[in-house]
Amino acid sequence: MELKYGCNPNQKPSSVYVKNGELPIEVLNGKPGYINLLDAFNGWQLVKELKASCGLPAATSFKHVSPAGASIGRPLSDTLRKIYFTGDGELSPLACAYARARGADRMSSYGDFIALSDECDESTAKLIQVEVSDGVIAPGYTEKALEILKSKRKGTYCIIKIDENYSPAPVETKDVFGVTFEQGRNELKINAELLKNIVTENKNIPPDKMEDLIISLITLKYTQSNSVCYVKDGQAIGIGAGQQSRIHCTRLAGQKADNWYLRQSPEVLGLQFVDNIRRPDRDNAIDVYISDDSEEVLAEGVWQNIFKTKPKEFTREAKKAWLATNTAVALGSDAFFPFGDNIERAHRSGVEYIAEPGGSIRDDNVIDTCNKYGIAMAFTGIRLFHH
Repeated sequence: MELKYGCNPNQKPSSVYVKNGELPIEVLNGKPGYINLLDAFNGWQLVKELKASCGLPAATSFKHVSPAGASIGRPLSDTLRKIYFTGDGELSPLACAYARARGADRMSSYGDFIALSDECDESTAKLIQVEVSDGVIAPGYTEKALEILKSKRKGTYCIIKIDENYSPAPVETKDVFGVTFEQGRNELKINAELLKNIVTENKNIPPDKMEDLIISLITLKYTQSNSVCYVKDGQAIGIGAGQQSRIHCTRLAGQKADNWYLRQSPEVLGLQFVDNIRRPDRDNAIDVYISDDSEEVLAEGVWQNIFKTKPKEFTREAKKAWLATNTAVALGSDAFFPFGDNIERAHRSGVEYIAEPGGSIRDDNVIDTCNKYGIAMAFTGIRLFHH
């Protein structure tokens, strides 16, 4: 399949192909680009594995070959429906999964490529219709869903159907600087067996938290390394991807998890926006309002363009008090934590359960820090780097 160009417009010619057989995809609408397909194929693997592991429809929102969000299709609370702006209509389990995946980090999901584990239904298509997105990959589409999606982006929205039974070769190759790399595909099955080695004093990881840890590890398997993933109630709430330092992964993902929870605060839920505000402008205003730069949207002459009435300041003390009510968060890491500072930062975002490979020369320090806060941590013994 010929593509418009590669990663950048100057990288031509560009195409995708398989060495044997046919491409496992059918483009139903639009024309995917090089990065679109990288997102599509990584995202499809993620949701397919989440569905197989958890038994529920799954969705992910991908940007630049890492997920901004990923989730299984658990029902949404009234609060989540409000912060995800889903409206009052009935939501299928698949639609719930996408609302969660998109809503985890709305700024990063802007212009996403979506992957769905199941046939895209009308309920899910209606959610996708109103969001800024580049395309979607799924094993199929209902007639009504396809009609809705084809109306996006003046009829150019990228819609890809993938053969859900496609199985790639066990050995994969990649060319870099004219040199071909070869390795076995990462076919590791992520399940509860990986979480049996609980090394902390607290050894109680309830079944639903086991599932959250599994979701975090599956998400990390398809996230550019280094990476850390916070999960709560079946959805990723903060993903720190592509950082050179483990602590920067933990801080980045932790800040995203904090933002997700701050959006559920009474202060944010009470914001009254002006009529017909654009969705990205509203999302950006919320992110600034809950940040340390909130005066930018509260300044005279600025808030009137965003809010119907001037919101009260969301003080640092009020934010800290609200964040202290976030508990039972699960955290996965794609490689070992080298220092206890990662645990200190994770604890600030409500983390009570951790899965990481172990194997650091400072494992004792990391375990001691977990014990200080009563955190239960399992050593998986498996690294999940992805490049």
